[in-house]
Amino acid sequence: MLKIVEAGNRRAVIALLSATRTRDAATERRVAQIVAGVRLGGDAALARYAKKLDGVTGALEIGEDEIRAAAATVPADIRAALKVAARNIRKVAKRQVPKGWVETVAPGVTVENRVTPLDRVGCYVPGGRYPLPSSLLMTAIPAAAAGVTDIVVACPRPEPVVLAAALEAGVTRVFRMGGAHAVAAMAYGTESIPRVDKIVGPGNRWVAAAKAQIAADCGIDFYAGPSEIVIVASSGPAGWIAADLIAQAEHDPDARAVFITTSRSLAERVAKLVDQRMPEDGPARAALAAHGGIILATDTKQAIALANIAAAEHLVVDKESLVKEMRCAGSIFVGPWSAQVAGDYAIGTNHVLPTAGTARVRGGLSAADFVRQVTVQRLTEAGLRRIGPSVITLASAEGLSSHADSIGVRMGVAATGRGTRRGK
Repeated sequence: MLKIVEAGNRRAVIALLSATRTRDAATERRVAQIVAGVRLGGDAALARYAKKLDGVTGALEIGEDEIRAAAATVPADIRAALKVAARNIRKVAKRQVPKGWVETVAPGVTVENRVTPLDRVGCYVPGGRYPLPSSLLMTAIPAAAAGVTDIVVACPRPEPVVLAAALEAGVTRVFRMGGAHAVAAMAYGTESIPRVDKIVGPGNRWVAAAKAQIAADCGIDFYAGPSEIVIVASSGPAGWIAADLIAQAEHDPDARAVFITTSRSLAERVAKLVDQRMPEDGPARAALAAHGGIILATDTKQAIALANIAAAEHLVVDKESLVKEMRCAGSIFVGPWSAQVAGDYAIGTNHVLPTAGTARVRGGLSAADFVRQVTVQRLTEAGLRRIGPSVITLASAEGLSSHADSIGVRMGVAATGRGTRRGK
């Protein structure tokens, strides 16, 4: 049965709430070798790794005709569901694109915020236990909504349903490649793989390690580790809560699923139902045994505090009144009908979300991740004369006399910040 712990049991509570990133030195060393190999060896090295690690012996790129032929084999109901999900994701993504603006901060001093899309992005789509067309939609559609015109997808085993999603999302090119070698190929480019500006999407520990290693040379979204859910509720259908915990644990043996409640009777019912409904096979049983549990909070205030400490990828709350108090979460689902699983597919919000506490500093992937925001400054002579004395004074205070002189030479004053006249 799912373990129930009192909130006063600090060690047990911390174990449930504080997911840690496990660093595997051996994996990181091997990933470094792969990344360096592809960076230096290009297509030849990529082909070797693709054959050895992905089992790919033919062409890495999937042509448009092949994509369309494979997509046509996908059942009509699945293609229709992809269209519904894509439509909703596109609606949300379009609202997320930052807007440009112009502000006159002082007479003669104008600042513009210029928003331009990235030129090319790489979307990593896992190809492990199950095909994940939803991950393709969640990464490629926001990029397209932001205005990115060149969207590259890497997937080690792109099933027909993934290729159908690629068509729906408007992907430019699809490659059969996965793992660290795919990340390296997109980050640095090869003879046949174009170099991208940013790589997004979830993946296994090899992908995560590779993204971390190339981050100094290529943009990435964020660390995406094992999935997480925290549910905060004092009432509600116990069966629904149990189902949500099991569903999230289904992703990975390392997934984290925690229920925080002030009701002991609800905790006991949920624990019993989780035990009864747990699948015999699959990762859910292992995940809940190792990383699942129920925390009995003394009151709602404590439950909120614990949820913020967890900073979980997915946070479910039973009452609207709790939302404003929840500061740290990748994505929040409110009320018993807002099933978290719906967010994985068709609500329109993104399911590529921060894990392992990263939700303390950011939310999930959005269209805003695919643009550059560049400031543009315009000063007139009057504008520079208005703010120039402050610039000279501050630069001089920092001991940067050449900075001060850059302003002073324009204003015809000494670079001392004291307004002494000087010749031009």
